[in-house]
Amino acid sequence: MLQISSRAKFALVIGQIAFAATAQALEPVTPPIPGVSAAGVVIELIKDGFKGTEGPLAYSDGSLLFTETQANKIVRIGPDNSVSTFLENSNGANGLALNASGEIIAVQTLKPQVGIVHPVEKQKLFAENFEGKPFQRPNDVVLAKTGGIYFTDSGTRPSKENPNPPASTPGVYYITASGELKRLANDIDRPNGIQLNKAENVLYVANTSGEHILAYDIAADGSVSNKRNFAKLDGWKQADGAWSSGADGLAIDDADRLYVASNSGIEIFDAKGGALGIIPLPQKPQNIAFAGPEKKTLYAVGRGAAYKIPLIAQGYKGRAK
Repeated sequence: MLQISSRAKFALVIGQIAFAATAQALEPVTPPIPGVSAAGVVIELIKDGFKGTEGPLAYSDGSLLFTETQANKIVRIGPDNSVSTFLENSNGANGLALNASGEIIAVQTLKPQVGIVHPVEKQKLFAENFEGKPFQRPNDVVLAKTGGIYFTDSGTRPSKENPNPPASTPGVYYITASGELKRLANDIDRPNGIQLNKAENVLYVANTSGEHILAYDIAADGSVSNKRNFAKLDGWKQADGAWSSGADGLAIDDADRLYVASNSGIEIFDAKGGALGIIPLPQKPQNIAFAGPEKKTLYAVGRGAAYKIPLIAQGYKGRAK
């Protein structure tokens, strides 16, 4: 039998420790952000390889839902990280919202429209055009306590499949609780993520092509005014000759901090727009949402991957997202 000297055993143990330390160092971890995240908490990759990742939403059973737009379905991530199909044939659902009746409202991209997609027997169309002109690419949505629906249409962009799309007409829209459709803004280059603060008197809009998160004051009838730059994004970078922040999905926590998926990762701002820190991710996040027990887990989806980030901060419980 081969005998191993004490010195060799010691060297082996040291090597194992070094290997473990190196492996741990390669795992993405959270930075210390006061009130938000502790230092060194591992960011867990739940699964990679999804086909289009958008629209995360805390669901009523404690799970997280998100949309696989290219696969035309909604996916469920259970509290145990199990992954399953929640809804097939979602009409290319993108952003999601959950109303008080448990119905899932989605902005949809295959046949561009806004409406209820689940339960199937309660599917309903709310809007598919504005002043007779069809929506182009409904992107994200947030539901107010009044029952009003705010959503974005990011417009068309050239792609390999469609290098010459129709002229882009991006916009921010509002559907009142009674069903009236209003356009709130048509002067944003690429409106994307949309969110409300806790009091629902401020509307946030992410402009993917811009350097800032935009904010508006909300009136009692749901209309908006006082457009302003709310927060300057670290993600503002140049790539392939074009400048973009990559600003996408938005979330808020119970302290009214705003979380932004951008080119830099997840950027966090206080209620006045002050930068608090950035949680970097291996792949660019596209959208984010708090879910899980006490809403102390931030989920991020993007570029086909889904991540789970334990935080100190607690998501706002007044809305599903």
